Amino acid sequence: MSELPEKQVKRLKSLIQEAETNLAAAKELLMSIMGDDGHAITPTNSREEVSGKVIEGVFDGQVMIGPDGKSYPVPANYASKSKLVEGDILKLTIADDGGFIYKQIGPVPRKQIIGTLVQHDGAYYVEASGREYRILLASVTYFRINIGDQVTIIVPEDNPEAVWAAVEAAL
Repeated sequence: MSELPEKQVKRLKSLIQEAETNLAAAKELLMSIMGDDGHAITPTNSREEVSGKVIEGVFDGQVMIGPDGKSYPVPANYASKSKLVEGDILKLTIADDGGFIYKQIGPVPRKQIIGTLVQHDGAYYVEASGREYRILLASVTYFRINIGDQVTIIVPEDNPEAVWAAVEAAL
């Protein structure tokens, strides 16, 4: 069996990487629109008042943790677009029709740092300031960033143990 030319090997690796990214994006999108109970989650920044149950909680990088310790799924596209970071306070209104409406009500102090996008174990990270911060796949796809790209991320200023970061911009 002859070896494939280097160009074909690089192309195959690129296609596999793209397929893995698309599969992960599809899984994340499904998780962001379906709650733990199988009901659709409806994020909105609507100014209209919606009646329903209101819960305040803390964003942990992926989900909101309520005062009862229960996790509430935050749509990844909302978290990415709103540049939520660990420790941000969110208000969740569970509407009478079952929809989830999130609003950021207490952002924590932030700082920006520059790093490089890497991927391992099926997740994306930004290497910055001598460590790795996990970032949402929704940010990778929204900003169209690739492995090795330089990005500006936002991290909580007062939490040196933060695991997650939000992407501010691709450089």
